[in-house]
Amino acid sequence: MDAPDLDRSRAVWRTSSYTNNGGACVEVADNQPGLVAVRDSKDRSGPVLVFTRAQWREFTARIRSGELSAD
Repeated sequence: MDAPDLDRSRAVWRTSSYTNNGGACVEVADNQPGLVAVRDSKDRSGPVLVFTRAQWREFTARIRSGELSAD
């Protein structure tokens, strides 16, 4: 499956409400039709993960359920 195209120049980034002060910070851009993008707030010109909205819903649901973890 090809990655959806994100127009970085139009992305409006916001810091995740789950960001802590320990350096584990992510930013999310969800202002482009059908897309959600995620990046590391400490490397704003670095790589960006881009999801369709359906992929994002599935990804976050799997995190909430405990199926995916950082362990």
